[in-house]
Amino acid sequence: MTARFFEHLQETLAQIEDDGLYKRERLIAGPQGGRIEIAEGERRRQVVNLCANNYLGLADHPDIVAAARAGLDEFGFGMASVRFICGAQTLHRALEQEIARYLGTDDAILFAACFDANGGVFEPLLGGEDAIISDTLNHASIIDGVRLSKAARYRFANGDMDELETRLKEADAAGARFKLIVTDGVFSMDGYLADLPSICALAERYGALVMVDDCHATGHLGQEGRGTPTLSGVGDRVQIITGTLGKSLGGAMGGFVAAPQPVIDLLRQRARPYLFSNSLAPAVAAGSLKAIAIARAADDRRSRLAAHTKRFRAGMEAAGFELLPGSTPIIPVMLHDARKAQDMAAALDARGVFVAGFFFPVVPKGKARIRTQMSAALTEADVDFAIDAFADAGHALRLV
Repeated sequence: MTARFFEHLQETLAQIEDDGLYKRERLIAGPQGGRIEIAEGERRRQVVNLCANNYLGLADHPDIVAAARAGLDEFGFGMASVRFICGAQTLHRALEQEIARYLGTDDAILFAACFDANGGVFEPLLGGEDAIISDTLNHASIIDGVRLSKAARYRFANGDMDELETRLKEADAAGARFKLIVTDGVFSMDGYLADLPSICALAERYGALVMVDDCHATGHLGQEGRGTPTLSGVGDRVQIITGTLGKSLGGAMGGFVAAPQPVIDLLRQRARPYLFSNSLAPAVAAGSLKAIAIARAADDRRSRLAAHTKRFRAGMEAAGFELLPGSTPIIPVMLHDARKAQDMAAALDARGVFVAGFFFPVVPKGKARIRTQMSAALTEADVDFAIDAFADAGHALRLV
């Protein structure tokens, strides 16, 4: 029986390989940045990096590194406990309060990752009498978190406000006590912005709450990088924001929920990923505090990021590639076939550009792509180098 189980796993892995869907990890020999060093055995080579969530280029910022080192010296390496037993430090509370001030909410609560924040936010707040209405393109962590809740589940097609209204009416007809609309602020695989003004208007018409996962926006979109609610002018109309410290805000790890005080207080009592996970490492908390301070004042980095986004889009369209429309630093290059996406990624790697192919089950079948992401850590020369590499690889593979 045991041998047959492992044989079954090997057969499944072989099928994934045959389908062109096998994912392989690469090793980076140094800090994250616009250019990184790839380790291949004893060999090291430098590449332009177009697949990190390092939007503001803060992952190797010397002031953040110094703050993390100081946090390590003052508060130690780790907490060795969950918070409600003996795991909270003044540093963690200071970070929560700063996140709340940054996003304009009453309070915030830290999690080990935003996957945990989304996984833990729904079940304590909503019960079987309630309804969650979720965009179909929401992140996997939202999908998993909704499944853990006993609330009735409704879905609406990405950005389809007519269908959202229909789902709200259905929830009302079913007698829902409370209704929560949940959406990504930026949809990470496509780079689309949620239509938050329309979502908030419908929420107010039907007496619903709004939750936004702003992982791919906090730090680089909106005034002071405060995210899509601020960008869309609905900051005071969104009740719950989830986000991460692992992208624009230093790129280490950690997630959070920012919300009105009763929400945060109840999550501290009942959110399972919070109650049963260690506190963030002190160095991460200290570095993240510095990252938020830098991000708030980083208009120069946000301007550079926007310029790179415009430059790359124009160059790729001129080279004949199919891009999904959008204005965010996430720029998907559509290839549709998983094998083509993998071949393109390999061809770009050989030309000194670090990208990743995305295919099923990360995106739907037939929607395979190279998801590129701009960063303020890139230079104009880096962006032009990447465009030229794409054009050369595309012609070599007969994709353009």
